[in-house]
Amino acid sequence: MNIDSLDPLLLARIQFAFTISFHIVFPAFTIGLASFLAVVEGRWLMTRDDRYRDIYKFWVKIFAVAFGMGVVSGVVMSYQFGTNWSVFSDRVANVLGPLLAFEVLTAFFLEASFLGIMLFGWGRVSEKMHFASTCIVAIGTLISAFWILAANSWMQTPQGFEIAADGRLHPTNWLEIIFNPSFPFRFAHMVTAAYLATAFVVGGVGAFYLWRQRHLPQARVMLGMAAIMAALVAPLQIFIGDLHGLNTLKHQPAKIAAMEGLYETGKSIPLLLFGWPDEVGEKMNHALEVPGLASLILTHSYDGEVRGLKDWPKAERPPVAPVFWSFRVMVGIGVLMALIGFASAVAHFRRRLFDTGWLQLWWMGMMPTGFIALLAGWFVTEIGRQPWVAYGIIRTAESVTPALVGPQVAWSLVSFIVMYTLVFGAGSWYILLLIRRGIPMAEAKEQYYKPGMEATAAKGATGEKQHV
Repeated sequence: MNIDSLDPLLLARIQFAFTISFHIVFPAFTIGLASFLAVVEGRWLMTRDDRYRDIYKFWVKIFAVAFGMGVVSGVVMSYQFGTNWSVFSDRVANVLGPLLAFEVLTAFFLEASFLGIMLFGWGRVSEKMHFASTCIVAIGTLISAFWILAANSWMQTPQGFEIAADGRLHPTNWLEIIFNPSFPFRFAHMVTAAYLATAFVVGGVGAFYLWRQRHLPQARVMLGMAAIMAALVAPLQIFIGDLHGLNTLKHQPAKIAAMEGLYETGKSIPLLLFGWPDEVGEKMNHALEVPGLASLILTHSYDGEVRGLKDWPKAERPPVAPVFWSFRVMVGIGVLMALIGFASAVAHFRRRLFDTGWLQLWWMGMMPTGFIALLAGWFVTEIGRQPWVAYGIIRTAESVTPALVGPQVAWSLVSFIVMYTLVFGAGSWYILLLIRRGIPMAEAKEQYYKPGMEATAAKGATGEKQHV
């Protein structure tokens, strides 16, 4: 194959998909883990139970590594907007530029300012200050998600702008831009997904320690908290997903048709559990279906009408196979999460949550599933939007840099694959190494010094009264 004949548009899309797939995992993990650490530290301050202190000190190291990898992987994507997608950047700069700037000003600076206290301030600042820093970092991750999801949701359901004669988009209503029709549903769905992904990592680690009979007091806390999240939040996520689907049906019906593998418009549409999309023949082969269920889910009526892909020209349809299968992966994992939450709740009421072997193995097996579901959902969202980069406004093919050539993108893509594998592979390996090493047990009478207490502590060492 002649490398000069490579399609720069396809390679640019693959490159961006590759980098964002790496990037999205780490911010999602830090969103959930920051809130988890805030809850754990709050519990320690309320109860003075050393288990919570040990859990905090263990997971804050993993949080630091994940936060660093999230920042590094995100920088690369910013450059791609200018190198590979300069036309898109030029046309939407007046709309998306301020949103991304707000994310830096209101979230990233906030996180960076208090991250040092969170990571290195234990025993060096007051208890209240350290806890406040942890909470501020957790809030900062949510604010960051707010602005990023606002920008991406606007690309899905754009509004609040006008198109100038030169083709550039100019804002006319910032509230409409930020709170566009899909934003509330996508923000809730994404944050909940981040919480669930983190909960299953924490619960899986707790189950691993229970299985290996290590750190049993701390492992019970971790698995117990994760089980609560799975039992309560996984069903909530399914409900939010249903609302998000109804919103997508209203604003992006072609995406819904691809998700359902539906080519023909009709009523009482069956739900396709499995099948093989045939985009040439415009049909689903080997379909396993439940009569009328798709109409019931999407329209809340058994006789409801749902549009099929044949209602759109082929040039305006998203690729069916990746959207169809990614959606089923996401939903399937969501159902498994709800099931393990139910099983864990039953085991808890039977007082067998921490000594049921098969349940521990199930939790360990579910550790990566939150991230898999998150990536699958992201594939549905982004691939299902095609052929538009800003839905109904700017096509993806119109957004690529005109002077971009295939070999340049190909070599940079290969370089990214190599560097990402080395850098983020090493970071992920270090996280696994920390988990394997286990929780460093703090001394039972460890002191929590406040600023200015060093002299008092020194006196205490000589037999005088020591204040803790």
